[in-house]
Amino acid sequence: MENAVHEAFALAEHAATVIQKTFPAHHEVLVVLGSGWAESVPALEALSTSPVHTLEIAEIPGFKKPTALGHGGALKSITVGSTPVLLLTGRTHLYEGRGVHAVVHGIRTAYNLGCRTVILTNGAGCLRTDWQVGTPVVIRDHINLTAHSPLTGDNAPPLAGRFVDLTDAYATSLRDLVRSIEPSINEAVYLGLHGPHFETPAEITMAATWGAEMVGMSTVLETIAARHLDMNVLALSLATNLASGLSGNKLSGEEVIQVGKDSSKRVGDLLSRVLVAFDQQQNGKRS
Repeated sequence: MENAVHEAFALAEHAATVIQKTFPAHHEVLVVLGSGWAESVPALEALSTSPVHTLEIAEIPGFKKPTALGHGGALKSITVGSTPVLLLTGRTHLYEGRGVHAVVHGIRTAYNLGCRTVILTNGAGCLRTDWQVGTPVVIRDHINLTAHSPLTGDNAPPLAGRFVDLTDAYATSLRDLVRSIEPSINEAVYLGLHGPHFETPAEITMAATWGAEMVGMSTVLETIAARHLDMNVLALSLATNLASGLSGNKLSGEEVIQVGKDSSKRVGDLLSRVLVAFDQQQNGKRS
């Protein structure tokens, strides 16, 4: 296990070296596009003030094309204003069986490319029947029920401390930034599960009693890995369906994809405005 941790960090360093042969050397923001968000790629590419660079992730050490429906297999480099941004068009999920280090490999690789801000997106079941399906939501906190942590095993000094404070796992400053451009957006507690099966109605009842408002199969492990490296995290969920037992409908991955397509303009516009606002904020700090 100890060797596995150090090997995982070494692999991320190697992946960054390979990426730098094609991409600009330095980036500031990583955007991970989850279920329901892949349709926003054209809008984000249209923002770029520099040529868009693309690598198939299967060509990068430690990466493998995701098997989840609606997830792309590319890493892209764009520039929003003067902020260089990495776009990861799909993610590895824990249920794909590649282990926790594969799930967070993109986070650690982006860190080695200079990223200190991460924007995670996902499609999730919604426990709030008063929220409309197809609506983006800001994650303010999470409950990790995956039974895993990317920090298990030996620590990897000198990158970070052993015990990571998750009090402000989702940066207040970034959540405030989103609300400044989308004042009506809701915030939610996200419950992360292993998957790939959907939840039972009883599990959703339990989740609601714990304060969860969204439920999905990603994001929490990436957030922990990012905070381990002192990266600031913003996470956005797209409510792709009402959670199990709340609507009477059967759940399916195809439904998630369709809601993403139907919401593509909305989520693409939101992500674009978030990146533009972030760039303007950073320019104010740079000047």
